[in-house]
Amino acid sequence: MPRSATAPNPDRLATFPSGWWRFFPALDSLRKYSLSAARADLIAGLSVATVAVPQGMAYALVAGVPVEYGLYTAIVMAAIGAFFASSRELINGPTNAISIAVLSALATVTVTTDKVEAVILLTLLIGCIQVAIALFRIGDLTRYISHSVIVGFTVGASILLILDQTKNIIGTHYIAGTHEHFIMRFWGSIAEGGPVDMHTLWVGIGSIALLLFLRAAKHKVGWTRFPELLFTVILISLVAWYAGAADVAVVGTIPAKLPHFALPALNRWQISELAPSALAIATLGLLEAIAMSKSIAAKNGQRLDLNQICLSEGLANVGGGFFRCIPGSGSLTRSAINVQAGAVTQWAGIFSAGTVAVIVLLFAPYAQFIPKACLGGILLVTGVRMIDPKSLIYHLRASKFDAGIVLATAFSAVFISIEFCVLIGVFLSFMLAVPRAGRMLLTEFSITGGRNIAERMPEDPVCSRIVMFGLEGELFFGSAPTLEGHFRTIEARLQDNTRVLLLRLKRVRNPDAVCMHLIAQFADRMSERGVAVMICGVRDDLYEAMLRTDFDMHAHEVFREQKVRFDSTKMAVRRAYELLGSDVCDHCTHVAGQR
Repeated sequence: MPRSATAPNPDRLATFPSGWWRFFPALDSLRKYSLSAARADLIAGLSVATVAVPQGMAYALVAGVPVEYGLYTAIVMAAIGAFFASSRELINGPTNAISIAVLSALATVTVTTDKVEAVILLTLLIGCIQVAIALFRIGDLTRYISHSVIVGFTVGASILLILDQTKNIIGTHYIAGTHEHFIMRFWGSIAEGGPVDMHTLWVGIGSIALLLFLRAAKHKVGWTRFPELLFTVILISLVAWYAGAADVAVVGTIPAKLPHFALPALNRWQISELAPSALAIATLGLLEAIAMSKSIAAKNGQRLDLNQICLSEGLANVGGGFFRCIPGSGSLTRSAINVQAGAVTQWAGIFSAGTVAVIVLLFAPYAQFIPKACLGGILLVTGVRMIDPKSLIYHLRASKFDAGIVLATAFSAVFISIEFCVLIGVFLSFMLAVPRAGRMLLTEFSITGGRNIAERMPEDPVCSRIVMFGLEGELFFGSAPTLEGHFRTIEARLQDNTRVLLLRLKRVRNPDAVCMHLIAQFADRMSERGVAVMICGVRDDLYEAMLRTDFDMHAHEVFREQKVRFDSTKMAVRRAYELLGSDVCDHCTHVAGQR
């Protein structure tokens, strides 16, 4: 296929949209749109739609609402998200992770009508939170949340998804009126649900077997665009209908109409009850979308605007809240299919939404023959495939930091709360990241022949008059305990006849009030001991902070960084020897003799 049909002009990959165009990436892509690109987007959109229809119904089933709301989400959120998305290939809509979180968040709502209204309100709240994150430009903070949170969440969500859909496979249901956690409800349904319905079980097993067979054949033949999910749903539904399995639960009638605009029911008490879950799911949705967008961009060289991604996710959920949708995010499966099908721009997602809308209008009445066990079987396969063993092992082995976050997030998802586990993972990311960012390195230097500067080795002679140390790291409040410890180390190194302390600060970054105050206090203590503190290697940002805090009242002298390497440090060394005059040690005399 020609390059123009599979990828945009390479010159545009390095050109980031400027002005108002960057807020409307889909419109920006039209400025250099071509017929070949439109054809590629249309083919990709059709390919995505064949997967979006069965997935949309299945994920609505996971969320505990009628399946048409999943289809509405695949229409509205896919179109709005694609129109505003920074990523060209990201497809929005219902996802397994978000749906399982929604089910957990609304576990106490048992009446279907009330649950639908609560889900729609939750969608709106999630969208508002995500839009606020984008407007305040704090989407960049997501880079400080470890990817291990997503890995741990995925493990926990996949386990819960499997447990939740087991009831549709074996024909039992959760005990009405109970609000325990997933595990308790699962075992309660098995214990109290009565005997397993064999017809339902065979439908579920047949769906799983057929899906796995079709996927294996698809990969062997190399027909990447074969819609195995849609084919499985159609074939199993036909077989179940022909066999006359009347006792097998089916999806039910889906209205052959598009989602309509409607204001969600705003209840102050319900908003306050859903707000914590909305915050957790909003965070999860952004993490999912950003992670997938980065993964796609790494392969095609596209530059991303993280805040624009947050805005597109937020607007998609806000729009979904006004058009009867369940919460959604970027879909891993549908985005991957979009890329494989050769999508060029965001319009592939819009074409996909339009195709799903046509399918709903033409074929919705036939959905009443789809067994829930068939969708349950598809979801069981999805739940197993959600876990990437290589990624899980990699994060568990990479470091204790990553392993701790993965295990804590997965454990809290299964045994505490699926939506609360996201907040736990985010909290742990920040709690573990701040101490790591606060680590500072302390290096002692020595003055060698010709008064050159080098890192001091254990066998190097000790100068009793001039002591030189360098600091490296983030100079912010999180570094304060480490900085104080380094100052104690320096003080212990000083001798009674030490006259000058050279402190090299070229490798420190982002100075704040706390650390500037600690350095000033340290300089004052040294002055009381008769030691002149000379600060060298001072870069512009640190020097400006010194000016704002009147640091010159504490340090003896400050030497700004020069264009020549170590030049400011050598200037400080020359000045130190001028201060010493004839009061030098044997090492100083030896160094002076090697000039």
